[in-house]
Amino acid sequence: MKHIIILGDGMADYPVARLGGKTPLQVARHPHMDRIAREGRCGLFKTIEDGMPSGSEAANLAVLGYDPREVLQGRGVLEAASMGVDIRDDEMAMRCNLISLFDDGRIKSHSAGHISSAESDEILKTLQKEIGGDGLRFYTGVSYRHLFVGKGLDPRLECAPPHDHPNEPAEPLLIKPKVPEAKPTADLLNDLTRRSWPLLKNHPVNQRRRAAGKDMASSIWLWSPGKRPKMWTFQERFHVTGAVISAVDLIRGLGVYAGLDIIKVPGATGFHDTNYEGKADAALDALKRVDFVYLHVEAPDEAGHDGNLELKIKTIEDLDARLVSRILAGLENTGAVVAVLPDHPTPVEKRIHVRDAVPFAIRAPGQAPDKVERYDEVSCAGGNFGTIHGDTFIRAVFGK
Repeated sequence: MKHIIILGDGMADYPVARLGGKTPLQVARHPHMDRIAREGRCGLFKTIEDGMPSGSEAANLAVLGYDPREVLQGRGVLEAASMGVDIRDDEMAMRCNLISLFDDGRIKSHSAGHISSAESDEILKTLQKEIGGDGLRFYTGVSYRHLFVGKGLDPRLECAPPHDHPNEPAEPLLIKPKVPEAKPTADLLNDLTRRSWPLLKNHPVNQRRRAAGKDMASSIWLWSPGKRPKMWTFQERFHVTGAVISAVDLIRGLGVYAGLDIIKVPGATGFHDTNYEGKADAALDALKRVDFVYLHVEAPDEAGHDGNLELKIKTIEDLDARLVSRILAGLENTGAVVAVLPDHPTPVEKRIHVRDAVPFAIRAPGQAPDKVERYDEVSCAGGNFGTIHGDTFIRAVFGK
C-alpha cells in the first residue's frame, strides 16, 4: 500500500478579527483538503508537548512518530545531514541565520528579507574568512538558513530562535549558558555574532540590497545547538521505504536520519513562489518505487512569520489548488492513504510558532469516514480521533 503525508508548515492559526473571528484555514478555499477530511477521519494532534521547544524540528519529529524528548538534538545537525556535512562526535552544529536588525538593535527580519542563496553565499564566504578558522566553520544553506559547526563546544546553551522575537532587542537575546561549564562556548558564539555586525554593515551584498530598498543581512544569529542524533529508520520501525520532498534543509535532514530518500525539486524555494506542481509530480513519481512520501511545503509558515494575512490565505489556497488537487488526481482509484496537516500553528498576529494542537485528516481505504465535512481547526476538533499525542498519528497513517 502507498502512503503520503502532505504537510503545510505553520498552516494552522488563531481566530483573526479581520476575518470575522475565523482562522485563515476557515476562510481559505481548499476543496481538496476538505475532500480528504470528508472522506477520511479527523482530529487534533498535539505535535509539540508542553515544555518542548516550539520549533519545526520537534513538531516534524512528532509527525514522523519520533519522541523529540529522546532524539531531538537541535536543527543544526539535521540541516548538516541534508547538506552532506558530516558532524563528528567532538563537534557541535547550530543553525546560522542571516537576519536584519533595525538601527536601534531590534530584530527586524528573521530572514534578512528572504535574502537569496547566491547573496548569502557571498556573505558566508566572508564570514568564514574573517571570523571562522580552525574548528569554526560556516556553510552556505538556502536563503537565510545556514550552518555553523564548531569543535569542542558545549551544546548546553539557551538560545532564542529569531523568528520568535520580532521587534525585540537583539542584545538581551544573545546566547546564555545553561550550566557554568558552557559559559566559554556562549562567550565565543556571542563574540562571533557581535563581530559580524561591523563586518556586514558595508558588505557589498548589503550595499546592493540597501540601494535596492531591501532589508540587509546585518547580523548572523546562532541558535539550536546539538550533537549527532541516533534515530531508528522507517525501514526498521515500519518496514516501509520512503522519500522526503522539501525545500528546507531541516526536513531533508530528518529524512536522512529516518533513512528516507531525499528528492530535490527544481524551483522549490521554501517560500510562496515555490514549485507546487513540481513537488506534486515528484511525489507521484516517487510513489511508483517507494511506499511512503513525506511532502513538506514551507510557504504558509513564512507568511505567518511575516504577519502577512493575505499571503497566508493565498499559500493555503495555492497548496490546495496546485498541489493537493494534483496528488488526489494522480492517486485516484489507487487505494493510497492520504493525510494532511500542519506541523504547528504560526499565527499571523503573533508571527511565532505556538504549541497548540493542529488539525489533521487521514483518508484510508476501507475505513469509514467520520462526520467532519471541512478541513480546519474547528471542524477537525469534532473528528473521531479527538486529540492525539505521540506516535498515534503515524501509526494511524500506516494502519499499525
